[in-house]
Amino acid sequence: MPHVRTGAERLAADPALAGGTRLGLITNPTGVLPDLTPTPDALLAAGLKLTALFGPEHGMRGTAQAAGSEADGVDERTGLPVYDTHKRSGAPLDEVVAASGVDTLVFDIADVGARFYTYVWTMYDLMASAARLGLRFVVLDRPNPLGGAVEEGPLLDPAFASFVGRFPLPLRHGRTAGELAGMFGFDLDLTVVTMEGWRREMSYADTGLPWVMPSVNMPTLDTALVYPGTGLFEGTNFSEGRGTTRPFELIGAPYADARFAPALNELGLPGVRFREAWFTPTFHKHAGVPVRGVQLHVHDPAAFRPVLTGLSMLHVARTLYPDELKWAGPELFLDHLWGSDSLKKCLEAGEDPRALCPPPARPEGGLLY
Repeated sequence: MPHVRTGAERLAADPALAGGTRLGLITNPTGVLPDLTPTPDALLAAGLKLTALFGPEHGMRGTAQAAGSEADGVDERTGLPVYDTHKRSGAPLDEVVAASGVDTLVFDIADVGARFYTYVWTMYDLMASAARLGLRFVVLDRPNPLGGAVEEGPLLDPAFASFVGRFPLPLRHGRTAGELAGMFGFDLDLTVVTMEGWRREMSYADTGLPWVMPSVNMPTLDTALVYPGTGLFEGTNFSEGRGTTRPFELIGAPYADARFAPALNELGLPGVRFREAWFTPTFHKHAGVPVRGVQLHVHDPAAFRPVLTGLSMLHVARTLYPDELKWAGPELFLDHLWGSDSLKKCLEAGEDPRALCPPPARPEGGLLY
């Protein structure tokens, strides 16, 4: 089966696409070629002058849980220094990048297509550093696993910008990292090494590329499909399935009951059905406690609307359990995930939050494909 040629594969075949003499690669386990050769190894074998590696949230090796990372160190396979970028921005991040001695930053990490997934904000912060330090920036583009034909959800209100959203994008943004890099508008020398053969309507299976876990709680493509909606439960005391083998597909709480699954199925949401499920998280919320809820089964990915589904699930949970459903996580976390305080206000008023979700649309502006 022919496969989409990623930016990393193209650069390994044609090192001149990057330019620069001292390259720093921002990557993690998703940075691989189609044959699963790690991008650092492929670029070094091609003769590129990699001098440093940079890791995002979860670390360059992908061992850390949410909001965690790995310490600075040395990559045993390549011998290159590894710099941790997580929870660093502005001057502290500039200091890290300057200390590395690179003249070009190269980004090769797979995104999952949801605004509150942090890898594109690592790219954003490092682009800002590159602009301040006068460095070149290269994005090795990869497919959006949710495709590029649909965007869904409201734009981020800049007043609620954070590391789970720094730029006004829809919640499901429908763009590649290379497209986003161009949209961010930094004044710097930017190169996007585009893909060959990717079309916006493609499913990830159509790309012929291997699925590599982007992070420890994003094990499968099924997880990525539901994440833009069920990820909103991170801002509540419902379990979003962390500590299970099906994070973001299993949603529940100790106080949920037999009404939850039927109420969701009665909505007739497109592309998805709900099965009552019991689970006991091994860590995170309700660790060691049996939880009742649902598993989402997406039977028609093209019709499925993750943001609409997540809002509908929150509405049903708030309607059935008005006294038990609470906000959780860091201060204003649900607001930061949603991109404004409108969702929380709507739920607290007992109103239907689905009115907050614009109809899905095709992405416009800044498109490369």
